[in-house]
Amino acid sequence: MAHDNEGLASGLIIGFIAGSVVGAVTALLLAPKSGKELRKDIKEKSDQLKDAAQNQLKQARSVAEDLLKEGKKRSDEMISHAKEKAEALLSDAERAISQAKGEGSKLKSAVKAGTDAFREERAKNI
Repeated sequence: MAHDNEGLASGLIIGFIAGSVVGAVTALLLAPKSGKELRKDIKEKSDQLKDAAQNQLKQARSVAEDLLKEGKKRSDEMISHAKEKAEALLSDAERAISQAKGEGSKLKSAVKAGTDAFREERAKNI
């Protein structure tokens, strides 16, 4: 959505500049003036258009810088959030492994106790 707005804004800027140039040139060429006056008017209009284009460029740069800053901020937030999630998952995994080891140790002890009891009973019956 933001990309669509950027395309629209740049299209409007280009259209504005192109329309201004065409309108200014048309007005100057159709006006009944001497060559010297016409050249002076063309120079003034071209200077005005140059200034307008520079102002538009400054504004576009400012908008682009703001968009870049916002994008960097959002990506930094996403990376931070992902790191937090990864750390939480690792912690949960370590806890599960530790618990499984404890359960395995209990199971091993129970099997050994059962085996020992079986051997004692077998020894009594022999």
